[in-house]
Amino acid sequence: MFDLLFLGTGASIPSRNSALPCVAVRRGSDIILFDCGEGSQRQLMCSRMSFMKIRGIFITHLHGDHFFGLPGLLQTMGMSGRTDPLVVCGPPGFSEALRMSLSVCEGEIEYPLEIRDVDPGDTVTIGDLSVSVFRTEHGITSQGYVLREPEVRGTIDGKRARELGLKGKDFAELENGGTVNGVSLADISSRPTPGRSVAYTGDTKKCQTITEAVKGVDVLIHEATYAEAEKENAELHFHSTAASAAETAKEAGVKVLMLVHISNRYKDRSLILEEAKAVFPDTYVPSDFDFYTMTKNGVRLA
Repeated sequence: MFDLLFLGTGASIPSRNSALPCVAVRRGSDIILFDCGEGSQRQLMCSRMSFMKIRGIFITHLHGDHFFGLPGLLQTMGMSGRTDPLVVCGPPGFSEALRMSLSVCEGEIEYPLEIRDVDPGDTVTIGDLSVSVFRTEHGITSQGYVLREPEVRGTIDGKRARELGLKGKDFAELENGGTVNGVSLADISSRPTPGRSVAYTGDTKKCQTITEAVKGVDVLIHEATYAEAEKENAELHFHSTAASAAETAKEAGVKVLMLVHISNRYKDRSLILEEAKAVFPDTYVPSDFDFYTMTKNGVRLA
């Protein structure tokens, strides 16, 4: 089961009600963090998740509202006694920027820290989870990520196995990828079920690379900085409107759309929600600290 915690849903500048971009996805006790704006570690401390359980952090681009919280969070983990390894990834130039930031701060990070630049088309594995990278358009080097569980193996048809003469010891061979009398595990099993998936865009204008990368995902977390009345402003600054994000969700056939990175000009976010729902009904606009659980029927606020 995936849990989604929205730690920061604002855009560019923090407000009294909205922190800067940061979303945590939890599976079991392990957490993957997407973006880490200024103040993210405090948001985590005020939440129901432990920053010590984070296994991977993925930064979409090097604008400060998505990145400035990371050095402090990494140091706090060390000061709190972390010993578990951590993978931290971002676009080309990210590793140099992070190492430079850490180099001017006092204090060593003593836990295993892997800092990596990743490119669109790359896949990072954390445990049995995979995070694939796709290109976005934001006027600077930027990218999004798709987090996927492994597929769930199909159920063995016992009757079919007996008809083919398979016996107890044969199943061990099939489980190891072998065949018995020309029969493989797939021949006696139902189709595997895809694992759950969550995509996160970071900042971007509408573009085809996102639509292709997020096809069929369970949850698409997409920026929606502007309402439609500011469409020209969105285009100028390489951002999305709520409606254009909803169009991407519809074209990609995702199940649920969740909108973040909302401009502070929208004190009431109902306009953002209404414009998106008119295009893609299964849309949510989370607030800071909203916590959702993914179920077979979509998502529910926990």
